Amino acid sequence: MADCIRRREFIATVGGAAAWPLTAKAGQRERMRRIGVLLPAAADDAEFQDRVGAFLQALALLGWTIGRSVRIETRWAGASADDTRRHAAELAALAPDVILVYGARAVGAVLQATRTVPVVFPIATDPVGTGWVESLARPGGNATGFMSYEYSLSGKWLELLKEIAPSVTKVAVLRDATQVSTISQLAVIQAMAPSLRVEVNPVNMRDAGEVERAVAAFARSPNGGLILPGSALATLHRERIITLAARHRLPAVHNERYFVATGGLISYGPDQIDQFRRAAGYVDRILRGEKPADLPVQAPTKYELAINLKTAKALGLDIPATVYARADEVIE
Repeated sequence: MADCIRRREFIATVGGAAAWPLTAKAGQRERMRRIGVLLPAAADDAEFQDRVGAFLQALALLGWTIGRSVRIETRWAGASADDTRRHAAELAALAPDVILVYGARAVGAVLQATRTVPVVFPIATDPVGTGWVESLARPGGNATGFMSYEYSLSGKWLELLKEIAPSVTKVAVLRDATQVSTISQLAVIQAMAPSLRVEVNPVNMRDAGEVERAVAAFARSPNGGLILPGSALATLHRERIITLAARHRLPAVHNERYFVATGGLISYGPDQIDQFRRAAGYVDRILRGEKPADLPVQAPTKYELAINLKTAKALGLDIPATVYARADEVIE
C-alpha cells in the first residue's frame, strides 16, 4: 500500500492527469519526445493512477527524468466507446513518438486511427486474433506489448470458484459482448463446466441497469456464483458488481486483485503493475530507435492470487487451506 501511495504522490508532483513532462538523462539534447497514454478509466481512478505511476517510475529507472525531452499526453476515456474513439483520434493526430494504450476497445480505436504511430499495450488477451499483430514473435505492424493470459486461464477461474464454493452448480459469466476475446473466454469456461457439474450462463453488461436486472434474476435460484473476465465495462461497474454479489450472496471470481481490494471475494490474473513496468521498457526501446514490428509480444511473468477474508466470512465460506497457501495477498 505504501508503494501505491508513493506512486500517486509521484504522479501528483509531475502534473496530475493531463500531461506529465519527462526528460532524458543529463547531457542528452534531443528533440522533445511525446508519449500518448489512453486509459479506460476516470482520471481519479486510484488503481489506474498506481499503474501509470509504476510506468513513470520504470521510465525514470531507465534514464528518463522530469524536465526537458519527453512529454506525456494522457486521455482518460472511462468506459465510453465514443470517448475512447475521440481520444484515440486526438492522440493519433498529435503524432507522438509512441502511444501506451490499455484495453481491447482502446487499442482497437487507436489502431483504427493510426497504423504508423508505434503502439504499446501493457495487457492484451488475443492480439493475433484481434488483428493487432501478425504473430507474437514478429508483430509486423505498429503495435506490440504484453499478453494478459492465455485463454486457458479462464478455465482456472471456474476451477477456483468450485474450490472455494463447492456447492456452486451454476455460474453467471458477466461479459462485454462487444469484445472478441470474451467469446473465447466463455468457450473455455463452457468446455470445462460439465466436468465440474456446473451450468454456465453468459450475462451481457451493456449498462448498469442491465447488470442489476441480470444478476438479480440469476440469483433467484440457489447455488449460484459469478465469474467476471476483464473489460472496460467490468472496470466501470466493479463497485456495483461487488455490491450485487454481496447483496445476493454470490461468490465471485475476478481477474484482477483490485476487485478484491474493494470488496470482491477472490481474484487470479497477471500482476498489472508489473505489466505496466514492463511496458515502460518497450516504450523506452522505441524512443531509442527500435520498431514495434521487431519487438515480440511477451507473456506475463507474474500472476497473483488475492483473497478477501472479510468477504468470505460474510458469505459463510471457509477458504480451503490449499487456496490460502497459494495466495499472494490476503485481505482481512
